[in-house]
Amino acid sequence: MSADDPSTRAELLLLSPSFLVPCLTHDGISVWDTLAIAEYLHEIRPEAGLLPADRSARAHCRAISGEMHSGFSNLRSALPMNLKAHYPRFKVWAGAQADIDRITAVWRECLAKYKGPWLFGSPTMADAMYAPVCTRFRTYDVKLDPACAAYCEHILGMPILREWITAARAEPDEIEELDVEL
Repeated sequence: MSADDPSTRAELLLLSPSFLVPCLTHDGISVWDTLAIAEYLHEIRPEAGLLPADRSARAHCRAISGEMHSGFSNLRSALPMNLKAHYPRFKVWAGAQADIDRITAVWRECLAKYKGPWLFGSPTMADAMYAPVCTRFRTYDVKLDPACAAYCEHILGMPILREWITAARAEPDEIEELDVEL
């Protein structure tokens, strides 16, 4: 399967118009950006509380969600997502450490201000945006202060996240139909 093959490209475009994941399809609508998905879900299910009710907290939630969405490229590069691995005593380089420091500062601020155990007191889109960071921190054995470690354990203990991790670990290392010939 080659990404340059027109039939492959057409198939991928059907799944996600931007070639990006995740892609939510609901009522004939495709939404493929994580922030757009979260906002869409908030619109169709405001009672789910993906955004806090308080305007100030809602703006803060959007800001830190956006920061996660568009930032932390050093963390993403140095600590790629890998739910099957564990690297004890992993050496984090300085650029990634700066991202870790910013993330944990955001977490400590939110946990103190909104009284935890979620970033805004109850589960919001921000917790969903930072959940993959918690998995990275576990994979790469990132040392955290007690408040941030407790937050990660809380997130990683969510039944839906445990189910997702278990399913990911059960996937084959290579998926033939996704192999791209170069």
